Amino acid sequence: MKNIPLKPLGDRVVILAGEAKSGKTKSGLIIPETINKERPEEGLVVAVGPGKMDDGKLVPMTVKKGQRVLFSKYGPDEIKIDGQEYLIVSESQVLAIIE
Repeated sequence: MKNIPLKPLGDRVVILAGEAKSGKTKSGLIIPETINKERPEEGLVVAVGPGKMDDGKLVPMTVKKGQRVLFSKYGPDEIKIDGQEYLIVSESQVLAIIE
């Protein structure tokens, strides 16, 4: 995994966007090309912030660098670094860790 020149603050997570699915399903249904234009909901965590402050105490992050996660489709902020798209989300927008 390539290091990126970003250090997220607070409870932010930087995610390398996954590829949108296209082509045919197992049952033979053809998925239209327009689905590729939608933002993915899955990705790889490439950086995490230190955590969120709550009553003066640091609450550590649950997600870790290198984990594959599902996240809220409409919450992320998009950024591009060296032509690669990354998404920045709050940890509360991470819905699940894929094991």
